[in-house]
Amino acid sequence: MPRPFALAHATIVTGDAEGTVLPDRTVVVGSDGNIESVGAATDTPVPSGYRTIGSQGRFVLPGLINAHAHLFSDGKPLPAILLKESAQGAVQVLGHSPLGKMLFKRRAKTNITTQLHSGVTTIRSVGDVDYEVVKVADEIDRGKYAGPRVLASGPLLAMTGGHGAPQIALISDSPWEARRNTRRNLKHGVKAIKISATGGVTDARTVGHAGRPEMTQEEMTAICEEAHNAGVLVAAHAQSAEGILASLRAGVDTIEHGARMTEEIIDLFHDNPRSLHGTSALIPTLQACLPLVKLSQEVTGINDVNKANAELVLEEMVQSIHTAVEHGITLGMGTDSALTFVTHYNTWRELDLLVRYGGLTPAHALNAATRTNATILGLDAVTGSIEAGKAADLVVLASNPLDDLRALADPHMVVARGTVIEHPSITRYPDIDNMLDTF
Repeated sequence: MPRPFALAHATIVTGDAEGTVLPDRTVVVGSDGNIESVGAATDTPVPSGYRTIGSQGRFVLPGLINAHAHLFSDGKPLPAILLKESAQGAVQVLGHSPLGKMLFKRRAKTNITTQLHSGVTTIRSVGDVDYEVVKVADEIDRGKYAGPRVLASGPLLAMTGGHGAPQIALISDSPWEARRNTRRNLKHGVKAIKISATGGVTDARTVGHAGRPEMTQEEMTAICEEAHNAGVLVAAHAQSAEGILASLRAGVDTIEHGARMTEEIIDLFHDNPRSLHGTSALIPTLQACLPLVKLSQEVTGINDVNKANAELVLEEMVQSIHTAVEHGITLGMGTDSALTFVTHYNTWRELDLLVRYGGLTPAHALNAATRTNATILGLDAVTGSIEAGKAADLVVLASNPLDDLRALADPHMVVARGTVIEHPSITRYPDIDNMLDTF
């Protein structure tokens, strides 16, 4: 059980899209891990027995929410042999062996902890090797160790030969197989479902493969119906207008990555009767493409086809962000962590890239990663803002992130559901960070 405490005389960065900042505030957190009161320091007494943490000169903001994460790798470039199609079967066998399950669970726990120490207090995974992330999430919820809130997806759902198959996917080649695999994931306790609606960059075989439609609208409709019956949101990997349109018509709740939009797509984002809550949202992931485009292939290890697909996808993804902002489409934030050069401690970089390439203001980017992501994931009554009654998911910084988002790179303190991490510790990869700093 967390020890009750108060952050006294802090400056609150609210996370709203306007960039509201409230100076000299006190945040009181109870033993249940929820915020009891928030107000001007002079009017918000700290109850007897509560620990007072002096926070003068500190900036407190809602914990970050990563709505698109993988947890099976650390973000370093994978060995070239693992990228070969001929190795896919061996990788799958290892991942589902007793030794592989143990190793991937340990890796998931390590990567989840890294995200927590970097200020991420809620994670949605969108493609796991097996159900290792479900198990880690359950251990965190049972109080076995401190951790963020984790919405685990288990394996994503793909067609034979589709994106993510077979390493991190269950194969569905008909609506009934898709329905059965959704039920299988739900039986294992997943809190999210992920579909591969189109091909992807990392496993593309030809130029243009990354956006090629894969699962049919009928298959995706079956998935959405089963997931929504259980109150679970569905995310779709979609990197073309055709794939996005079929996904939205099927009722998916979030489009991952994004591409150019037609009028029908824009309308469906705003009014999607088959989605769980009646609207859909866009989760771009600029970190997944930018390093593959900006860095040399000798460094990234990708081939010419992967590089060409990354360039195409990046251009369309950036276009989709601008269209979303222009038309008021709900825009969230995800990092695609675990992919090449997407480490688990660099969530702040995704916000920075949304500003640099997507044209967002720092306030809008921070809002996407906090309040808006909470709403997208159906957690806005629980987290995403600093309000009485909500979970104490907080990040304490030495400077205002609205002045420089790099302030998020080195949190002074992180609080997850009331548990205080006073000295966040992160193992960084300076060679990767130096390269990412170049753009």
